[in-house]
Amino acid sequence: MGQLLNTASLAVNAALQTRTAELESLEISARVAREALDLSEFVTRRKRGHTHIVTQATQRLEDVFIGLGFQIAEGPEVETDFYNFEALNMPKSHPARSEFDTMFLEYGEPNSVLLRTHTSPVQIRVMQTWPPPIYAIMPGRVFRRDTPDATHMPVFHQIEGLVIDRGITFAHLAGTIEAFTKAFFGSDFTSRLRPSFFPFTEPSAEFDIRRADGEWIELGGCGMVHPNVLISGGIDPEEFSGFAFGFGIDRMAKERHNVEDIREMYTNDLRFLRQF
Repeated sequence: MGQLLNTASLAVNAALQTRTAELESLEISARVAREALDLSEFVTRRKRGHTHIVTQATQRLEDVFIGLGFQIAEGPEVETDFYNFEALNMPKSHPARSEFDTMFLEYGEPNSVLLRTHTSPVQIRVMQTWPPPIYAIMPGRVFRRDTPDATHMPVFHQIEGLVIDRGITFAHLAGTIEAFTKAFFGSDFTSRLRPSFFPFTEPSAEFDIRRADGEWIELGGCGMVHPNVLISGGIDPEEFSGFAFGFGIDRMAKERHNVEDIREMYTNDLRFLRQF
């Protein structure tokens, strides 16, 4: 009798599990039917996308500088303290080396590995691997602890230039900036240099462009490469000299297309992106 009861119990449990699974499946199917959404998209013709406004600016800048005789160099976005700060003659006390301005990674020694804050580390890597003369630009993405506003983003794009050769002077720098300004913006634009200070260049300057309406706009910094930076890159400052410059690509695109708020470039709003 016990054996018969066990057999019957197993049969009942098996039937219960089968029916439970059937009911659960029916419930899932009913729920899917209730919550179904028609996500079909109907278009009258096939449309192709195009490159982003910042990508367009990057490619145009590269074309302009290649036309001026420069080569393109790239480097890693994750950098060491040496390449991002130390080799660029930035002292330990420099505010950019604090966690308030820089995004450090939890890797290795504390504050030794970081997301690069500028593309200048590529200049050091180029000097260490390319024999002079060097005429190179370094476009790329950089990271800083900036609060997003109309002119700033925590992730943005920079392009920097480096020239290392015999007999390079500040006049060559000013001429290069002016040639670039007219080639990129047009013959109605011009540039000017204002004295400034950067630890990796000496003397240093800020450079502005004047729009056709007469308004001056600050674009970036430049200067003669500091001898300590040349030494960090393995270049003899007694034999070679050079200049460097850098500016934000996002801001260039903003000024070129008269965009009022740089954040609009990254909202993925097709109504904005389709204009460019």
